[in-house]
Amino acid sequence: MNRVSHRFTCEALPSPDRRAFFTYTATAAAAGVAAAAGMPVDPVRAATATPAPTADQRKFMAEATRLAIESVEKGWGGPFGAVIVNDGEIIGRGQNRVLLTGCPVHHAEVTAIMDASAKLNPKGLLGTDYSSGTMLEMIPREPGSPDPVPMRARMLKGCDIYINGAPCPMCMGAIYWSRIDRVFFGNSLKDTSAIGFDDAFQYEDFKKPWGERRIPVAENFERDTTLKSFKAWMDKEDRHPY
Repeated sequence: MNRVSHRFTCEALPSPDRRAFFTYTATAAAAGVAAAAGMPVDPVRAATATPAPTADQRKFMAEATRLAIESVEKGWGGPFGAVIVNDGEIIGRGQNRVLLTGCPVHHAEVTAIMDASAKLNPKGLLGTDYSSGTMLEMIPREPGSPDPVPMRARMLKGCDIYINGAPCPMCMGAIYWSRIDRVFFGNSLKDTSAIGFDDAFQYEDFKKPWGERRIPVAENFERDTTLKSFKAWMDKEDRHPY
């Protein structure tokens, strides 16, 4: 396990490198999916063109679509399904089960990530040495990455995700945290909005300052108290960045 012994220092503002890293990832997520919705985006950050799908890729998207239809037919949730692929094999499946569970975050991408994680990791990791082969194995950041941390847990690095519809901002965030390499989705945000699931406005809302968003947000609320939790993390010598 990597051991880091830096002590925590409260700064008036976050590190510029850290701001740049999370600004880059959030903007890239918004631009890539918004492009498919016909929303205006910076062409430099627009989603890259996808070559003609292979037979295997068609199979993966067909499975994601099957899972979505199953969710509808069984009354489990909305028409959304996802699969996670590694080395040409499906290692995680997920489908929207919001109506089955009553939980608003039970989306296809999230459940696929949870399914893949359960299959790739032993049952218990806490207190272990995070041995090679688990998702928590440490790997170095890629050359040119704006990530301020030199090493992070592998997570689902090396995997792709296939989704029958464009991911909502929550699911796109989960994909980033999972370190999934590539995203393939079928139906656009416009298609999704047309059947009553409107995620596009959330991407637009995220571009605004905290005080201008649709949901009232109290920024820096009791910051002196909440910084204690960050100090606890930075003071932990054997912390494990992920």
